[in-house]
Amino acid sequence: MGHHAEMALLLGRGENLNAVYAPECVDSLVGAFTPRLDGVSVDWADLTRSWNPAKEEVYELDSDIHLADPALAVTMGDWDHSDVLEIRDAVAPWFGNSLSANHEEPATPYADAYQYYTLWEIFERVAGAFRERDRYEALASIRADLLSTVETNLPPEDERPSVAMVLPSTSDDSMWAYRTNAEGYYAAHTRPLGAIDAMAEASVDTGAQVDFETLVEADPDVLTILGGVVDMHDMPAIRERLADDPVASEVTAVQDGRVHAQGTRHQGPLVTLFQLEMGAKQLYPDRFGEWPTYESGPYPELPEDERLFDYDRVAGVVTGDI
Repeated sequence: MGHHAEMALLLGRGENLNAVYAPECVDSLVGAFTPRLDGVSVDWADLTRSWNPAKEEVYELDSDIHLADPALAVTMGDWDHSDVLEIRDAVAPWFGNSLSANHEEPATPYADAYQYYTLWEIFERVAGAFRERDRYEALASIRADLLSTVETNLPPEDERPSVAMVLPSTSDDSMWAYRTNAEGYYAAHTRPLGAIDAMAEASVDTGAQVDFETLVEADPDVLTILGGVVDMHDMPAIRERLADDPVASEVTAVQDGRVHAQGTRHQGPLVTLFQLEMGAKQLYPDRFGEWPTYESGPYPELPEDERLFDYDRVAGVVTGDI
């Protein structure tokens, strides 16, 4: 999955990847953030697609390690437990964890022993497998400083805005709504910000497909658009559509001009750092500085004194200056 690819990148192994989940999408996503890191880039669009590959492809890749969750692999359409064991024994071991994303129930072969971890606990274990403990520790320190900055500057709970995180459909006006304070690393970029989850307050299940009427009922103060910082959605067009619709235009976030781009829930540690910064500014501009109106292109270039973490330090760790 994409979070494992980000871990490899941060540990200086980005060029060693030979397959990723949805290569063009992951390349576009991570590539939206790496321009802010001097000397760091990705070129993954033409790699092998790691979701449900033919078993022969996995043999041909001849990897030294499969940075993937075997409990997820058995849910791929053409794979079962015997295939996973065969590849483990004949090619290389599996090493990854993906069901911690939203604490999904594992398939029977893994149900009794599966462990859920935070995103950074997974990252720590991957770093251990790659013998890159120093890189991990340096990055974990940067994250700890960022979380401390966020947590110490949050307003009291009764002064926090409500927020809805949605993924718009590309075929109609519906959208999928996701809980911002849910367990699992899919909410690693929103949970620490402690905003009121508008969809949860409206009793909308995470992953539910909703319409404009439901959005009005939830009435978030801030609306964040998943896929808005990648080549998936046109943010100016989305804002215009919401403002022009007689129903959606009643939403507080739309009226107040607080419809913001987000990246993805399918995040690794690199994207999470940027999305925490992004979300803090979108939700609490009085506390963390204004978020610029984003329309397209890579992550906005913020003045150094407005950044919430040290970009240069992250870039240095990735490129070997630990």
